Amino acid sequence: MDSIQNRIIAFAKLGAFLGQFSIDKIKKIDNIEHNEIFFDGFLHQIKLAQEKNSWFTKDNVLFSLNSLHKSLTENNLNTFTESLDLTKKSSKKVAIVMAGNIPLVGFHDFLSVLISGHSVLVKQSSNDKHLLPFLAKYLEYVEPTFKGKITFTEEKLTDFDAVIATGSDNTARYFEYYFKNKPNIIRKSRNSVAVITGKETEEDFIKLSDDVFQYFGLGCRSVSKLYVPKGYNFDAFFTGMYAKKDMIENAKYANNYDYNKAVYLMSLFDLLENGFLMIKEDESYASPIATIFYEYYDNETDLKIKLHQDKDKIQCIVAKDFIENEIAFGQTQHPELTDYADGVNTLEFLSTI
Repeated sequence: MDSIQNRIIAFAKLGAFLGQFSIDKIKKIDNIEHNEIFFDGFLHQIKLAQEKNSWFTKDNVLFSLNSLHKSLTENNLNTFTESLDLTKKSSKKVAIVMAGNIPLVGFHDFLSVLISGHSVLVKQSSNDKHLLPFLAKYLEYVEPTFKGKITFTEEKLTDFDAVIATGSDNTARYFEYYFKNKPNIIRKSRNSVAVITGKETEEDFIKLSDDVFQYFGLGCRSVSKLYVPKGYNFDAFFTGMYAKKDMIENAKYANNYDYNKAVYLMSLFDLLENGFLMIKEDESYASPIATIFYEYYDNETDLKIKLHQDKDKIQCIVAKDFIENEIAFGQTQHPELTDYADGVNTLEFLSTI
């Protein structure tokens, strides 16, 4: 019998399965269900994901899997679904158009749709198409009622009742037109910022390097912009960033660093850099790879007003005792299940369709 508790248990089993694939050690655990079928196969999918997309290094893929492992516990899933309105019994088909900027970036939407009791029609990015179908197959093994409720397609989306689509600002305009007659959540580009007050410790900046460099800065929760006090000295910031000096060993990252540095120098922009990261004064939120933009502020009140006015462009604000709903240094890539992208409650949306 299909029930919310069965679905929660299935995702918790998936979480346990993913716990075998950690950055520190990949180790087969004896009591994981269906391991004899799925363990080696998933190792192969991780390898394929790396080969297809060189941003998906082994460490980045395993970091993503480890985050899901920590999130997908029965306790967390019960907390996540406690507000779910289960009075509506009809199951709808929900299409999800996924981004491909970081490994399994669309998993939260996938989880939300299935755990709400709906069917899911997934259109993946070509940059990230190896991991999720395999995990979906695992779910079908541990919870047979999922069979027939999960579909992947590379064709034009048809025959669905609602849609969740994520893309750039340009593709979002297309989504808004194309999906205007269906209940929808359309997500645009967002970036994350850090507010520096001058009171930060060396440890804060080392933690901030995780927020800047995890996934090579490609995630919407990656810090791409700093706000610093007028006349700020960046020495402490660069000292903290030095923890990630090995980033330049990645050929694709190094190529982006060299290219963007050349463009900036030819354009006679003022830069500060340390051999693997550049910072540039710029009002934009979205910075290129290997670059962080920064902007000076005169007083904290004006900055708080600006951040509030621009809230639709900002995913996370990293700070230390500065603003409501801030995220601590080093924590942007460790969201809870209830940390909804763009602040839109996906479960609430799914209970209304």
